[in-house]
Amino acid sequence: MIIETHTFRLADGVAEAEFLAADKRVQETYNARRSGFVRRTTARGRDGEWIVVVLWASEADADGSAPVAGFDALVAGSDVRRYESLD
Repeated sequence: MIIETHTFRLADGVAEAEFLAADKRVQETYNARRSGFVRRTTARGRDGEWIVVVLWASEADADGSAPVAGFDALVAGSDVRRYESLD
């Protein structure tokens, strides 16, 4: 299992409601249809930083995921990392 984390802040001028609507679309229409997709969750920190955690069945499944059009424009300073689960 691969654990993928995306940490970021919202881009200038992006309202939280706008981001959450886009995030929901990614969850329901993109990730749910991807091969090897296990789970995805989004959380907001008190300091304005956000994290999206995605679980993939394998590294190949994670490699097959592509940025979702328009989503990247809503975030700034995205840092993506992958970890291999030891379970």
